[in-house]
This record gives sequence, C-alpha cells and structure tokens, in this order.
Amino acid sequence: MFSCNTSTFGHSTFLLTGFPGLEASHHWVSIPINLICVVTILGNSMILFLIRTDPALHEPMYIFLSMLVASDLGLCASTFPTMVQLFWLGSRELPFDLCAAQMFFIHAFTYVESGVLLAMAFDRFVAIRDPLHYATIFTHSATAKVGAAILVRAILLNLPGPILLQRLLFPQISVLSHCYCLHCDLVGLACSDTWINSLVGLISILLSLGLDSSLIVLSYALILWTVLSIALPRERLKALNTCVSHLCIVLIFYLPKLGLSVLHRVEKHSYPALAVLMANLHFLVPPFMNPIVYCIKSKQIHQGLIKRFQQKRVDIT
Repeated sequence: MFSCNTSTFGHSTFLLTGFPGLEASHHWVSIPINLICVVTILGNSMILFLIRTDPALHEPMYIFLSMLVASDLGLCASTFPTMVQLFWLGSRELPFDLCAAQMFFIHAFTYVESGVLLAMAFDRFVAIRDPLHYATIFTHSATAKVGAAILVRAILLNLPGPILLQRLLFPQISVLSHCYCLHCDLVGLACSDTWINSLVGLISILLSLGLDSSLIVLSYALILWTVLSIALPRERLKALNTCVSHLCIVLIFYLPKLGLSVLHRVEKHSYPALAVLMANLHFLVPPFMNPIVYCIKSKQIHQGLIKRFQQKRVDIT
C-alpha cells in the first residue's frame, strides 16, 4: 500500500493486479481468458447480426435479446483492453482519467444488462398471462421506449461516480484489486472522506441490481402462479419452456456476482488468486454463456442459425 502523504487530486496512477504469485506465467494463464473474450465477441456479434437480418426475429423478446447482446459486447469491450494491457503487454499502469472512464462503462453496461433482464422477465409474464393482448402491449414503440429508459437510467445512476471521484485525494500510485477499475475499489483507495461516494454507490446499486433482482423474482412468482392455474399439464410445460432460456441467463448473471461477494468477505485473503479469477470470470462468463444458451434453448434462434448456414452452403455450392 502506498502512502497517502503524497496524495493528489485526479493525477494518480493506478496499478492493475493480475494473479498473485503467477506473474511469471501471466501469458499462459491469460490464454483461456482471451479465448473466452474472442468467442464472446464472435458469438454475440453472430446473434446480433441474426436478429438484425431475420424478419422472423423482429419480436419484442428478440429485440430485448439484441439489447442484452449489445450490452454484453460493451462490457467485454470495457474490460478486455486492460486485460490485454496487463497479461500480454505486461503494463500495469493506468491513469486516473482512463480508470474513471472504464469504471463508468463497466457499471453502466452492467446496469443495462440487469435492466434488460428485468424487461425480458416482464415480457415473459405478459406473454403467459395475457397472450391475446401481448402484441398490443409490447409494440415496437413500447419496446424502444423501455430500451431507452434502461439506457438513460444506467447513465444517470453512474454519472455521479466519476464526477465525485474528482474531489477525492489518492496516493500518486495506487494498487487496484483487479485488472480493471470498479467504483468500490477506487473509493477504498482514497485518502480523503468518502462517505458521499459510498452513499451514492449504495443508492446506485439498490436502484439497479437490487431493484431489478427483486422485481425479477416477483415476475417469476407471478409467472409460476399463472402457470399453476393452467389446467392441462402439456400447456403448463409449454408455458414454462418459454422462460427456460431467460431464467438460465438470469442465474448466470447474478450467481457469479453473489459468489464473488461471498468470496471477498470470507476467503479473499486466504486465496487471493481465486478471488482474482472469480472477479475476472464474473464479468466474462455471462457474455460468453448468453449466446450459447440461446442457441441451444431458443428454437427460433437455433432455426435461424441453421437456415443461415444452409444458405451459405448453397451459395458456396
């Protein structure tokens, strides 16, 4: 830990942290992480292209999916550069301005993804509860407004963070806990009073991840209540099957965050390399798994991909 005796406003240099004890093997350790990033970019780009070009997928559920995919690509683009800088180039230094910008985009795309998951949960509830009026409720205009509201909320909740960081004193050199910048990490490194930053960060999380996760649980409770009121077992199974993909994505998004939170409070100091690995994977796994889940579980996406490959094969022949 560097001394606060040489603290300064906004001119600090932050040092990225890789895997403790494995610094000499960073090139090898980072290979699977970089492969995950590459596959994530290709997979999500393919899903986004498919939804954009296939008229059969221009439905609210798949429009929300395209928003989810776009936020995944943004999240990967926000974290990947510093991973490459640290693991492949061996450079740990990151200026304050770049660190604050990365922090803003990481949190913003995370909040966008959380908001889209909530919108998709409500979409599934309406589709099961009132299928006859589904098309009149989730019009293209309403879907666009929901997407815009999610984006505006993410920007407004995260905008105060980088601004308030400007008023804090930091050591001239500070060591981060991860290979990217997070709000809680930067606030913990500050040498001055941080209660306003901590309060703003807490309110931001409660109004995004906290509120969204609670409403998602409520949506699925209402979905389950609606499904149980359906008389025919076949219709119950059919209704529940439309939620499987989304439920898998919700679990993939929230469970790594919960696991990382528990690890930081219980065994962070005992297993620092495991904590760093979990911190990297909790941002990389959801964008990596989302296209895989939808390619396997979504019949429309699966058929759209097969149709595209068959069309390519015919064109080549």
